[in-house]
Amino acid sequence: MDDEARQVNDAAGGEPSPPPGPSIAEDFPAPSDAAHWKKVRGLALRQLNRFMSYEARVLKGDNPEAIHDMRVASRRLQQVLDVLYAKPRPQELRRLRRQIRRCRQVLGDVRNCDVLLDLVKRSLARKRSARREAWTAVQHHLLMCRSESFLRAMRKFGKINLAVLYVNLKEFLAYDKAHAHAAEHHHHASPPERPAFSNQLAHALQSGWRAFEDQVTLSFHDSRPAVIHGARIATKRLRYLLEVFHAFEVAGSAEALAWLRQLQQQLGDWHDREVLEQMMIEMLARPKFLREHLLLAMEVEKLILRNRENKVGLEAKYFQMSRESPDMRRVKDWVSYLLESPSAAFAKVTATG
Repeated sequence: MDDEARQVNDAAGGEPSPPPGPSIAEDFPAPSDAAHWKKVRGLALRQLNRFMSYEARVLKGDNPEAIHDMRVASRRLQQVLDVLYAKPRPQELRRLRRQIRRCRQVLGDVRNCDVLLDLVKRSLARKRSARREAWTAVQHHLLMCRSESFLRAMRKFGKINLAVLYVNLKEFLAYDKAHAHAAEHHHHASPPERPAFSNQLAHALQSGWRAFEDQVTLSFHDSRPAVIHGARIATKRLRYLLEVFHAFEVAGSAEALAWLRQLQQQLGDWHDREVLEQMMIEMLARPKFLREHLLLAMEVEKLILRNRENKVGLEAKYFQMSRESPDMRRVKDWVSYLLESPSAAFAKVTATG
């Protein structure tokens, strides 16, 4: 399901909010980082252009990959904005971020249907004829849901003026308006110096890793779908943050990204099965379907039970990958090294622009 790897060199980051308490790298001297901040703004502009480039294909309604790619670009754009501008953010940027998130959200149900239709198509290609009728019924239900979801999404999508969003955000990035806002707020004649670039990346990593590790640990003790889904979202955010590190060629970032992609894929497969179960239950909950297709409903129930078995297997694989596995320990040690010795770990970042 995950074809995002091809965009890794254009990627954005994760949650950047600095944690409470003293800086983790206060002794690291703040060099002139203008070139580094400019490069991150360039990453954001690339993601903004990528995000906008999918609009026409999304509106046509028949391109599942465009819908997926627009949602991915929106996540990456939002994450790299968070790397650039830590909290508290100016009101204008908060408004723009909400619009980006809104675009992704309104397309979520359509994307789920597209993924499930592909899964059902593959199931129909290999299942015995005894189950073909049940899978065909599920496919028909998903097609109807997809059509209804797309119409709802386009009504909401039309209320978001993407042209205005593009112009405003591009101007915001070009003139670094959040930085100018900080200068105004502090009554400076010129914008104040930003924090050292390496320090801010370290703060972002500490926040992103903490959120990821806490959510994964929580899922070990509470395996409800909402909790595992939270681990999936935290994995995405951490991955997108590390893509910014990779753009600056931070040693070890490529290996960490490879593991996070695998973990995200595993959680994505689990999520597909979770949503499929919900959709099939919704299908059976329709009185008209039960009344007119009782025997077929019993076959769909068997599909649900089989799907649950597959989901349990995917959960087990996720726990195996994340519960102190060798790869998990390696990434954890790498993150600890970056946080403990930012001046050494980010030496190449401060030496290049």
